[in-house]
Amino acid sequence: MLIGYARVSTQDQDASAQITALKEAGCELLFQEKASGGRWDRPELHHLLSRLHKGDVLVVWKLDRLSRSLKDMLFLMEKVGLAGAEFRSLTEVIDTSTPGGRMMMQIIGTFAEFERAMLCERTQNGLDEARKQGRVGGRRPKLTITQQQEVLHLVHSGKKTAADAARLFNVHPATISRLLKRESIP
Repeated sequence: MLIGYARVSTQDQDASAQITALKEAGCELLFQEKASGGRWDRPELHHLLSRLHKGDVLVVWKLDRLSRSLKDMLFLMEKVGLAGAEFRSLTEVIDTSTPGGRMMMQIIGTFAEFERAMLCERTQNGLDEARKQGRVGGRRPKLTITQQQEVLHLVHSGKKTAADAARLFNVHPATISRLLKRESIP
């Protein structure tokens, strides 16, 4: 069975051109959604994926109607494959039921893997450069150094429990637990 998926990003956009193309391609069942392609919480897409069976073909008018993220696209292709179904994009003429279509998806996957590796490398280089300049990433500590020393003194002397110290300094008990754990490591 050919199953079509049409998506537009905003409420004021119209998916009628996509729907027409999907019907002309022979889709017997259509799923339509108004949601950003970058969002993962698309109920119609998830409903469609749960209905895929061996021999079905998921058809979209254009690749970006399924996803804007290459990583998400590959994840979706894996879901389609696990269901025993195939994928077809009408505009880009990609059809995973053919050897050429499978090759094209593998090439896209290779580029996605390369881009991910490059992104990790650029991120690591940026973090290294920031450290050289004395900047440290992450969230600022909830407690100042003086407050941390006071908490350690109160808890280690037995004047306060960790939970009491958390209430006293208005922080989550996990903040105090992490501080105590960090201080107990030699």
